[in-house]
Amino acid sequence: MLKGISPLISPELLKILCEMGHGDEIVLGDANFPAESFGQRTVRADGIGAVPLLDGILELIPLDDYVEDNFVLMEVAKGDPYEPVIWEEFEQVLKKHRPEGQVSHEERFAFYERAKKAYAVVATGETAIYANVILKKGVIK
Repeated sequence: MLKGISPLISPELLKILCEMGHGDEIVLGDANFPAESFGQRTVRADGIGAVPLLDGILELIPLDDYVEDNFVLMEVAKGDPYEPVIWEEFEQVLKKHRPEGQVSHEERFAFYERAKKAYAVVATGETAIYANVILKKGVIK
């Protein structure tokens, strides 16, 4: 047991977060995200929602201050009338850890291409659709 680390952060995920360097990206994919086919390193977080997992991760890593797109959500596909309520929760978690933080959005297929280059993909148990986030790790100052 470690103090100060969310119990939702598995030892494997903690290791990956530690290994990541400045500029490396990690993807939190919802339950529909093709994590296994995209990720060089895939961490399973079955049964864990994306919001509490995001909160636990942002407690541990800084986001990159040198770029604007350090917190990226997948855009809703054109013609899809769905409005992702979970985005509001993601933004609340971001603001909790980085009050000045900004949310960026990326077109679905561009998001997938970026995800393929990520250091790791976390396959969450999140059932909300469009609940996919890319985080770009920064430096501890």
